[in-house]
Amino acid sequence: MKKLSRNAIIGYPAGIISGIAYGLNPLFAKPLMSNGAAVESILFFRYLFAVVMLGAFLWISSRSFKVSVKQAAVLIVLGLLYAASSLCLFEAYNYIASGLATTLVFLSPVLVAIIMACLGVVPSWSVWLAIVATFGGVFIMAQGSGNEVIDPLGVVLSLGSALAYALFVVVINRSKVIAGISHTLLTFYALAVGMLVFMGKLLLSDAPVTAGIDSGSAWLCIVGHALLPTIVSIATLAVATRNIGATKATVLGVFEPIAAILVGTIVFDEPLTMSIVAGIGISVVAVTVMIALTKR
Repeated sequence: MKKLSRNAIIGYPAGIISGIAYGLNPLFAKPLMSNGAAVESILFFRYLFAVVMLGAFLWISSRSFKVSVKQAAVLIVLGLLYAASSLCLFEAYNYIASGLATTLVFLSPVLVAIIMACLGVVPSWSVWLAIVATFGGVFIMAQGSGNEVIDPLGVVLSLGSALAYALFVVVINRSKVIAGISHTLLTFYALAVGMLVFMGKLLLSDAPVTAGIDSGSAWLCIVGHALLPTIVSIATLAVATRNIGATKATVLGVFEPIAAILVGTIVFDEPLTMSIVAGIGISVVAVTVMIALTKR
């Protein structure tokens, strides 16, 4: 086994942090939704606060906001892809069980691997093994009572979310136009585009803007939502994708459902079944083997 390279030492922890951070979504979203906040409002304020915090950081640290026209075009595409992934997933929850939706969205590593293979970057056997094993682990974790009604529209929306996320990761990894842009600036502009998308969706809906977001604790949830599952998740995803490649970075996204399940168990007293424990064990072993066998 070869010694891990500097890229691997940076990229793998970043990918794990990205998955864990995104998996903290329920920690902040569930209290808001149970308090009557609309999904459109949560997403809009989440992105708005994230853009404000990142913009303030860039300004205080005297970073330049300047990008070229070509770079702006790619950043707009990235923002639209990430926003589309979020929207499709939230809409899918209206038609199918969240566990099934999560499982289908985790097809993204497979889609990334296929896209990268079409671009001439074929993953190694250890990565393919990790993809199959982690997907199997997520599938086991998502098993419910078996009585859920599966609406085809929910399946299509979940697959749309997976495809949008896969394309988002591939663009970051392969686009030479944005190769020189820092992770922070990339995250800022991607979130700014997403914020505009969600603002438009909020304006077109009849959802009350601040209903359910009317207390100090609610606004703290918005800030936490903007910081961890949004800023930290996207920024570390960019770091992971640029250091270990698009396919491996998405495989590490398995820590998203693991973190979400643990949050549900520890914070919201949701049941922790043997299938969940088995699924987590399989996924963690698969990722560990992939890292151990890396040649980067």
